[in-house]
Amino acid sequence: MASWFKRGKDGADPTDSAESTIEVKASVIAEAARAGQPAGIAADGLVSGGDFVPDAPVEPIPLPDGRLDQVLAERRSLVQLCLYALDRAKSSGVVERLEEGLSGVGVTALRPDGVRFDPAFHEAGGTVATTDETLDGLVAETEVVGFADRGEVLRVPVVTVYSKAAQ
Repeated sequence: MASWFKRGKDGADPTDSAESTIEVKASVIAEAARAGQPAGIAADGLVSGGDFVPDAPVEPIPLPDGRLDQVLAERRSLVQLCLYALDRAKSSGVVERLEEGLSGVGVTALRPDGVRFDPAFHEAGGTVATTDETLDGLVAETEVVGFADRGEVLRVPVVTVYSKAAQ
């Protein structure tokens, strides 16, 4: 299996037809990714031969002193960038894929539809009248999805709340 990449000449536009195209074999990429890793499954899920194993056990990569803070800061930045992109995504498929990716790293979507409104965990964006007393105070729908990172709330969901209609 090979991947094809376009390489511009001296920073030229990669869409320019005068560029050269190079082929990079997956095994070459795998070897570069495994550099310094033990034999077998590497930290990136690659095995000998360059195949990716999605559910492969991940071995921790030892970090030099002080690197952990930098890695965590970069992770927070990437999560925030994904949330920014998610808010602006026009395609439901893109939204779904971003949410799946975030979920894979411990960031879960908060959609409290049908639960009792709690101002400590929800932001009221509006109300909708109801004559059903059992619905009064429940979340009718989520207007803006909230997110939590391994239990720590990153953004509270903005919700519409059922409110008993005056008679």
